[in-house]
Amino acid sequence: MRTTRTAGVLERQPASTRAKLAAAWTSFMFLYIYVDYLALYKPGFIDDILVGVVHEFDTGPTFVALALTLMAIPILMILLSTTLPARVNRATNLVVATLYIPVSMYNVAGEESWSYFYFYGLSIGLEVLLLAFILRSAWSWPRATSQMVPGRDAAQPQHA
Repeated sequence: MRTTRTAGVLERQPASTRAKLAAAWTSFMFLYIYVDYLALYKPGFIDDILVGVVHEFDTGPTFVALALTLMAIPILMILLSTTLPARVNRATNLVVATLYIPVSMYNVAGEESWSYFYFYGLSIGLEVLLLAFILRSAWSWPRATSQMVPGRDAAQPQHA
């Protein structure tokens, strides 16, 4: 009599699309915040902030409101990815992730030297990869079959 040894074999439990999206937005936010934080180490960056300039923009009320908005949207996407109805969730993730690709690429704008090319290249590359993952996950959101929809007769046509 031969027995199959299964000790040590981990069961694959795929994450839901909602969990994948929330995790990707969380990762995006950590990266987004740390890129801004690490940029403070660039020589002269804090001096510019102290005189009220960031990337050639005055740091007045409009700038800080825009900066807060740019940070708040992906932060809220973490929550929205787990709570919105599937159809709205999918559309919202597709729109917001698409809009954040140029936002992420903007970090390199105004950079006058190539000395931080690796920093910006890596950060933008990672941000865009996370946004691409979000786009792919939202785009390929699994469709419900008639057996999966409660209260619906299998003979009725299903509209997504």
